[in-house]
Amino acid sequence: MQLQMPERVRQALDTLHGAGFEAYLVGGCVRDSLLGIPPHDWDVTTSALPEETASLFAAFPLSRQGEKHGTITVFFPGLPLEITTFRVDGTYSDHRHPDSVHFSRSLRQDLARRDFTVNALAWDGALVDFFGGERDLAQRRIRCVGTPQRRFEEDSLRILRALRFSSVLSFSLEEATGAAVLQCRKMLSGVAAERIASEFMRLLCGKDAVPVLRAYRPVFEVFLPELAPMAGLDQRSPYHQYDVWEHTLHALEQTDADPELRLAVLLHDIGKPPCRSIDRTGRGHFRGHQEAGAVIAERICTRMRLSRQMTEHVTALVRFHDVSVVCGEANVRRWLSRLGPQLYRRLLELNRADTLAHAAPAFRRLPILDQAEQDLEHILREGQCWSLGQLAVNGTDLASLAQGPELGRLLRRLLDEVIDGRCPNERDALLALARRLCA
Repeated sequence: MQLQMPERVRQALDTLHGAGFEAYLVGGCVRDSLLGIPPHDWDVTTSALPEETASLFAAFPLSRQGEKHGTITVFFPGLPLEITTFRVDGTYSDHRHPDSVHFSRSLRQDLARRDFTVNALAWDGALVDFFGGERDLAQRRIRCVGTPQRRFEEDSLRILRALRFSSVLSFSLEEATGAAVLQCRKMLSGVAAERIASEFMRLLCGKDAVPVLRAYRPVFEVFLPELAPMAGLDQRSPYHQYDVWEHTLHALEQTDADPELRLAVLLHDIGKPPCRSIDRTGRGHFRGHQEAGAVIAERICTRMRLSRQMTEHVTALVRFHDVSVVCGEANVRRWLSRLGPQLYRRLLELNRADTLAHAAPAFRRLPILDQAEQDLEHILREGQCWSLGQLAVNGTDLASLAQGPELGRLLRRLLDEVIDGRCPNERDALLALARRLCA
C-alpha cells in the first residue's frame, strides 16, 4: 500500500528516520487512505522525545503548546503538522483527559491507548496493525481497542465519537462496543457542551445519521432529553403514518447534509408532545406546537452553545416550519424580506422534507412547494426588490418628509407597497407615494 501524502509530510518522516527514530503516519489519515478518502489532516507519531523533535525541526516555526502531552506542531509552509511522541496515558479521573502522560519508545504501547481499531493503524511504508483495524475496515465496523467500557470510562466523549464514525462512515458498531455505548451513555453528562455539540453536529450530517439516531436514541436523550417524549407519540391523524419520532427520522432522510437544516428538521416537531390534545372523535391536534417548538429549540441550541446565527436560524425554521406555503411572487417576496434567500430556501426544504414524511394525503402540498421554489429563483434572477437596501429611494431622499422612527416606518411602508406589487420600484413613483402617505 502507498499513501499519497503531501511532500512536507514525507519530508518530516524522512527527517525523523534519518536521525535514527521510528516515525509513522497514524490514525485518521491512515484510516481514510485505506478507505479511499482524501485525508483532511496528517498526524505523525514517533519514538523521538518532544525536545528531540523540536531540535530536528528548529528551522521551522514551532508550537510547543502540547509538549507536556508529547506534541510538537511544526508549521511547514501551508501545512501545520502535529508530531507526537509514543506515549502511555495514566488514569483518567475526569473521564476526559489523562492525569499524566508517560513517553514510550514502543509503537504498540502508543497504539494500544487509542479509541478504536480503525484509528490504531500506523504506516511507515508498510501498514502496522496490532489490533485488527484493517479487518474492521474491511467489515465496516467500529470496535474499541481493548475493553469498550474501559475506553469509554477513560474518555466519555468516545461514546459519541463511536456513533459519529458510524454515521459518517456508514459503519456498524461491533456488538460489544455497541452494548457499551448504551451501557455507558450517562457518562456523557459530564462532557462539555461544546465537545458534545461538535461531535453531534458532525454525526447529524453523516450519511447514516438516521439509522444511528434510531438505534441509539437513549444515548442522545442524555444531552437532548426533549427527544424522549417524541418516541411512540401517536399523531392520530390521517395525514400522518408515523409517530412523532419516526416522522422526524423520515423527514431527516429527505434532507441534504446542511447543519442548520438537519438540526431544524430534528427539532421541527419537538413542541408536539407538550401541545398534544385529542378531540372527541379521537383525532390528535398539536395547536401551537410551532411556537412551543421554537422556544425549546432555542433552549437546546443555547445549551449546546451553538453560534448565535445558528441558534437564530434553527429557531426561525422551527417556528415557521408548518406555515402554509402560498404560491405567488408577492408572497415569496414577503418571506424573502423576513428571512432572506438562504434561510427561505432552507424553510422550503424543511417543508418539503416534512411533507414527504407525512402520509400520502399531505403530498398535495408538493406542487405548491415546487411553484414557490420556481418563484424564488425567478425573483432572484430578475433582481426584484424585497429588501430596504434594494429600494430605489433611501433615508436621505425622504429626509424632508420624515425623521427618526417615522422615517423607518415610511421606508418599510414603501417596501411593503413594492413587495405587494402596488407600486413600482422606481424613484419618482416612490417619492410621489411617500408624499401622499405623509400628507
